[in-house]
Amino acid sequence: MNIDTSDRKSDVVVCNNVWKIFGARASEAMEAVRNENLSKAEVLERFECVVGVRDVSISVGEGEVFCIMGLSGSGKSTLVRHINRLIEPTYGEILINGTNVGGLGAEDLREMRANQIGMVFQNMALLPHRTVRDNIAFSLELRNVDAFTRSEIADKMIGLVSLQGYGDRLPADLSGGMQQRVGLARAMAADPDILLMDEPFSALDPLIRRGLQDEFLDLSKTMKKTTLFITHDLDEAIRMGSRIAIMKDGEIVQIGTPEKIVTEPADDYVADFVAGISKLKLIFAHTVMQPVEQYEKEVKKLPALDKCPQATPDDDLDALVGVSVGQDNPIVIMSDSKPVGIVTKDALLRGIQGEV
Repeated sequence: MNIDTSDRKSDVVVCNNVWKIFGARASEAMEAVRNENLSKAEVLERFECVVGVRDVSISVGEGEVFCIMGLSGSGKSTLVRHINRLIEPTYGEILINGTNVGGLGAEDLREMRANQIGMVFQNMALLPHRTVRDNIAFSLELRNVDAFTRSEIADKMIGLVSLQGYGDRLPADLSGGMQQRVGLARAMAADPDILLMDEPFSALDPLIRRGLQDEFLDLSKTMKKTTLFITHDLDEAIRMGSRIAIMKDGEIVQIGTPEKIVTEPADDYVADFVAGISKLKLIFAHTVMQPVEQYEKEVKKLPALDKCPQATPDDDLDALVGVSVGQDNPIVIMSDSKPVGIVTKDALLRGIQGEV
């Protein structure tokens, strides 16, 4: 498994060797799998059990948007439901801010769910007889927060999700996209450390979906919530995630940044996934550039800087294409007013093809 753990802050969510096997003989199946390394098909045939999650280990850093993606049946939703113990693992442990979730009693588990974790699903399950404001404040009401404070927090959340003027409306008066905003605001109202989002935008029209993605990313930057975002759509995963975990048959095939996933697929399965993805916004100058020292060694002479287009190491391919149009000279990559690399036209074209 390809794991990228670079540039991450302290871990908030950790899964260590998590397994989930469904069926009456799950314990027997678990023992046989560990001793004999049985496949998913073999477990089903011998024990009539289904392997939902297979030996998954992940760490999600503070403030990170961590996407878990895969096709239907890959185990992504099963995995995320272990985080707040809606599902008990057959084996392994889940840590939230260092606390083993499996060791919590009923009262402590309820407190953790109420105070540390917010959930947003495709079906918002809004209370139809309650207003937008009261739906958003519902979790606070369950915590016996006073009415004035509930209303104040709900109004703040209404503003954050751009629903001003709708606080007194019922869910039936709202569009699907607006109902999703209410669900997000409800999850955020309790000020949780962690958001679990299971395909929250997948049922929406493309334009509404993209707008809500933008709004969530803006909210995420403002409120710095650690988020596990489940999706079956690679475009959405790349757009939303600081890192992506790709699942297949209950296992994680690869974990990495969007750029790593696209440029260094771990196997043919991942390569097929990313084959049709545009690389223009995913690959950056620092990946395709040739270091100045190497360029000078091979070409003998650095081109005159005043005659070359310039860019920074963090500019993406789209930006590099823009500065190179109409230019014959290569692009000089500058950092701290010094040239650090060269991007030739050939390197730029290879990058667009995903060859780096």
